[in-house]
Amino acid sequence: MTPQFFNTLSGRIEAFEPLNGKEVRMYTCGPTVYDYAHIGNFRTFIFEDLLRRYLESQEFRVLHTMNITDVDDKTIAGAAREGVALEEYTRRFTDAFCEDLNTLNIRRPNHPESEPRATADIPVMIELIQKLVETGHAYESDCSVYFRVNSFPNYGKLSKKRLEKNITGARVDSDEYEKEDGSDFVLWKAAKEGEPSWESPWGKGRPGWHIECSAMSMKYLGATFDIHAGGEDLVFPHHENEIAQSEAATTKPFVRYWLHSKHLLVDGKKMSKSEGNFYTLRDLLGRGYDPMAIRYALLATHYRMPLNFTLEGLDAARNALKDLKAFYSSVINHEVFGRRYSAEDQLMSNAQDLEKDFFGALADDLNISKALASLFTFVGETDTRIKSGALSEQDHSEISRVLKRCNQVLGVVPEERYGDFPEDIRQWHEERKCARIEKRFSSADKCRQKLSELGYIVWDEADGISGIAK
Repeated sequence: MTPQFFNTLSGRIEAFEPLNGKEVRMYTCGPTVYDYAHIGNFRTFIFEDLLRRYLESQEFRVLHTMNITDVDDKTIAGAAREGVALEEYTRRFTDAFCEDLNTLNIRRPNHPESEPRATADIPVMIELIQKLVETGHAYESDCSVYFRVNSFPNYGKLSKKRLEKNITGARVDSDEYEKEDGSDFVLWKAAKEGEPSWESPWGKGRPGWHIECSAMSMKYLGATFDIHAGGEDLVFPHHENEIAQSEAATTKPFVRYWLHSKHLLVDGKKMSKSEGNFYTLRDLLGRGYDPMAIRYALLATHYRMPLNFTLEGLDAARNALKDLKAFYSSVINHEVFGRRYSAEDQLMSNAQDLEKDFFGALADDLNISKALASLFTFVGETDTRIKSGALSEQDHSEISRVLKRCNQVLGVVPEERYGDFPEDIRQWHEERKCARIEKRFSSADKCRQKLSELGYIVWDEADGISGIAK
């Protein structure tokens, strides 16, 4: 079945047809590493992970790049506040973000130089800005460079915003500004005293936020690529500005399919530290939640629907996942077959129907709710028969295949949890469990960190079980 996705650019669902056969070039906006990422961020990253996993399940070869924004107003302010170098400040949160990706079983970008840091690609940004200046789409003023919005007639085509009220000559220097503002935006910011800066044709300075993504995405994926994904808060101005500066520079279409996830609320309200409803992944892990339950909770609502995140909902996700894990384990580890295969039996055909329904739902704009409903219907109808021993070897083989294929897309049941681990990994895990029991939490944290560095996910469930997976 040909996948179809809602394209923000066209405003409708379209059949997905990559430029180059089964190869998909995909760019996702990464974090600005000024603090720990929160669950609203991870709602978007998990949606993007689902998108990639689904495409790979359909035998597409996904070339995925994601940027790391390590220079902007917030990172500079954070480094200054702590009195440390920008690189030292951002490295801490970059490492934490990568660890969080591993914890939530989010696949890391796989394209060469697939997590480029903005500060490592300044020359590419300068080159792109020079091209815009040479073609009249940008201008220099007081050692800064601005994009001339009125030079790009199609500005607003992604966000569908009408810009008649745009004030000619008004300039925006901040890396963030009000979403209704259509003024010229900064490409290169003149150096301020005490801030990090780089040499350029316009004097010392640094890139604006928007030019970073254009330069890095086109460097690694080409002037035109297949998918650009992110949260809906980035549609305007960030993604709108990316289109303008990229297409003005190359005169080619920038991105063919734009996919955006809706925002996340917490208890029906916008997440805010002042509201007391602000959660990072680490906050939830500290409360004892299984990271796979967190992943499930952030995954289970369609990406174009707002997600109301609650702790009660997270408890429900944990219970649903517990049932799924138990079923998965009973199938994968099943060893006693109670009957011979019969062509009249429905277990194998039910599994094949599940496969068809599950992947058919995902082909329809990643309809995860429908996909999960088909999976749990199958679990409910099949679990009793398996426990009664009414399972043949042929049933087992087919059900296992389909479950594994579904889980490769969902990523919520690490298969390695049921396998063997190297001796040193088991020792680290056992040491961590002992340390937790003895309330030597500092030692337990060190063991978790060591396992994370080796690429293992570690979690603790409410029933006292400690889980580990690759």
